[in-house]
Amino acid sequence: MTASYEVAVRAEATLGEGPTWDPATGRLLWLDILGARLHSYDPVTGRRTVRVTDQHVGAAKPRAGGGLVLNLRDGVGLLDPDGGFRWLHHEPVPGRRANDAAVAPDGSLWAGTMRYDEAPGGGTLTRHGADGTARPVLDDVAVSNGTGWSPDHSRMYYIDSPTRRVDVFDHADGRVAGRRTFVRIEEGAGFPDGLTVDADGCVWVALWDGGAVRRYTPDGELDRVITLPTPRVTACAFGGADLTDLYITTARVGLDAPHPVAGSLLVVPGAGKGLAQPAFAG
Repeated sequence: MTASYEVAVRAEATLGEGPTWDPATGRLLWLDILGARLHSYDPVTGRRTVRVTDQHVGAAKPRAGGGLVLNLRDGVGLLDPDGGFRWLHHEPVPGRRANDAAVAPDGSLWAGTMRYDEAPGGGTLTRHGADGTARPVLDDVAVSNGTGWSPDHSRMYYIDSPTRRVDVFDHADGRVAGRRTFVRIEEGAGFPDGLTVDADGCVWVALWDGGAVRRYTPDGELDRVITLPTPRVTACAFGGADLTDLYITTARVGLDAPHPVAGSLLVVPGAGKGLAQPAFAG
């Protein structure tokens, strides 16, 4: 289907990513990873803010006590409401940067990394607890991307983009097991990037170089396609006061020809019903 998308924020982000609804402030957070910028957007007032970060930033998620947790090039940091910053876990690795991240049902941050050259095995997925502990979940990935949990928390979905798969794990007590293929993206349809899970347990997947967002049922059946006018679609998340609007980030990096909305934040009003996301417990 061709959905009625709108341009929420017209921008020229090099690598727009990580849309996240912050219910405490009524804002949509999103990133320009390679531009080292943290954006916020209030859909009621139209107010926008941009904060420049000291290094490439892969994700920003609300914290339970206010402020944000940031997945940065050199580790995971905490941004306080007053603007103060401190490292929760500092682990710089030459040639590696942060990428997508998600907050698990228990309030931990599952943060992904990748090498700038996207070398196989150069990326990781790590669980970061509120107390600063860091436990490796996966240590042999290329481009760690979308991560999300089913409504009953029994499943975790995960994307390592070059595999062209969305994988699913059994999840319990902050641990995962039983990795298997949930869906495989066919050749020519792009690469899976970010994902979100809705209130029906369906998985929405952004397709890099596919110009689309797809919705899959919990059984892995494709039941909806939203086509978009730019190829590098990076991630999606539900937002708005009732979590019914689907926000979609896009990128300009590497495009041979200009696309009018590449790098902008898009929105599909009334696309579905999202799940309230937990805040980071730290």
